[in-house]
Amino acid sequence: MKHLFLAVLLTGLLTGCTQQPPKSADELRKETADATARLKTNTKAVVEGIREGLARDEKVDVNSASKAKLMLLPGVDAAAADRIIANRPYSRPEDLVERRVISQAEYEQIKDHLEVKK
Repeated sequence: MKHLFLAVLLTGLLTGCTQQPPKSADELRKETADATARLKTNTKAVVEGIREGLARDEKVDVNSASKAKLMLLPGVDAAAADRIIANRPYSRPEDLVERRVISQAEYEQIKDHLEVKK
């Protein structure tokens, strides 16, 4: 997704450059760096908003959630999300700890956000 944003951004910059007088390489680098910094800030804000939304009410089904959705849970990184997916299906959320997919401490952080749909 990050790469898609960058591609769209660079395409926009290149399109804009053809309609204006040519800019120096330094000007283009600075504009690209500024745009990338803004994109990074905006992306962080979106991710934080999603995390806050998950923290409210939404439950994540450990049997069907995507890797990206699992990684929105507090403390769940790519490796933990991969382990959760690899050990499916689950009968109940506690299976994550009983099968040693995640630690008890990790489970405590996310247990209120989990459900198992059958």
